[in-house]
Amino acid sequence: MPTPLQTDNLDLSALIRPGDTVLWGQANAEPLPLTQALMAQRQRIGRFRVMLGIANSDTCRPEHADCVDFLAYCGAGANRELARAGALDILPCHYSQLPALIGSGALRIDVLLLQLAPADADGRYSLSLAHEYLLPALDTARVVIAEVNRQAPRVQGERTLGADDIDAILHTDRPPLENPPSRIREVDAQIAWHIAGLVEDGATLQVGIGAIPDAVLGALADHRDLGVHSGSIGDGVAQLMRSGAITNARKSLDRGLSVGGVLLGSRLLHDFAHDNPAIMLRSTTYTHAPDVLARQERLVAINSAIEVDLGGQINSEVAAGNYVGALGGALDFLRGAHRSKGGLPIVALPSTAGGASRIVASLSGPATVPRGDAGLIVTEYGVADLRGKSLRQRMRCMLDIAHPDHRERLERQLGALW
Repeated sequence: MPTPLQTDNLDLSALIRPGDTVLWGQANAEPLPLTQALMAQRQRIGRFRVMLGIANSDTCRPEHADCVDFLAYCGAGANRELARAGALDILPCHYSQLPALIGSGALRIDVLLLQLAPADADGRYSLSLAHEYLLPALDTARVVIAEVNRQAPRVQGERTLGADDIDAILHTDRPPLENPPSRIREVDAQIAWHIAGLVEDGATLQVGIGAIPDAVLGALADHRDLGVHSGSIGDGVAQLMRSGAITNARKSLDRGLSVGGVLLGSRLLHDFAHDNPAIMLRSTTYTHAPDVLARQERLVAINSAIEVDLGGQINSEVAAGNYVGALGGALDFLRGAHRSKGGLPIVALPSTAGGASRIVASLSGPATVPRGDAGLIVTEYGVADLRGKSLRQRMRCMLDIAHPDHRERLERQLGALW
């Protein structure tokens, strides 16, 4: 049986050792009382490492680097403050690689912190808001510490836990963290309108995170029999399932199910997903698997980017010298959509940011997506379909979707490249 922990006397120093690497569910799956106690007790524990995903809380702050080494696969959310302070190291790997890295020990996880929903009548605990890369960590971590939160939704998943899977347990009753609603601007709505016109009824959607993917979901309200196979599921998916636009009735795989790895939304989503048999959370080994994605017909992968060059290389990681994005799962899904029968590999972005063009002659950051994997690039000015195009043809297509104020300069730069 797991060791019971008490909120008013929560001592983690007996479970966590100096030199350990600690992992927890990202975003709203963060077991907040455990992570807050961990940071408060860091000096008592001794120096250790934390592996972060998306951070929706300010639990980890730059001053905690006195005893904690922070590693993350992304610079999203509160991780940006750590990155700006020079306190964040980046793991530059594709999302699909995380399970193998954890399972093999190349990325060693010693302690896993979880937020679980209360046990069902059979004594089984739901992993609630996240599956993704937590499953390989469950199989390799020395210690598993669980917060069982009375208000965490019980979400259908490929795995549940019993008491014998848990080393220590803390019972709480608190609202889970939530994602604030995206601020959708007119430019986002224009981009979404272009993308919605490409999506057929019966298509299966993968949507990334941010205002543009959220705007796209909002623009698909009149579509029918859409499906979902995505790394994350947000409020927009719940709303389209409620309205009947998403039924998953025509998916090639997992018919009738919206499949994802993590729930990233508000209480609206949490309430909708609770005991909902139409939503299934799966491991990253399934959601991002190349063969699974290739077999999902009409897979529409919709991701955003920081900048795209005239040949189709895509930077989704660094903006103005700051690490704000990730390699993440974009390339996994773009390649899957390329291989999917009738698939659409889409990257969308506004043509400008702060007056500067986001369609560029040369990237200012890394090439997260090589030009050979580019598909359709969408801005508010239209769609550049780069599939089957030569470099010169691509560059003309990209100029057409750049902001008019920047096209002449880009064309001069294009001349210099050739």
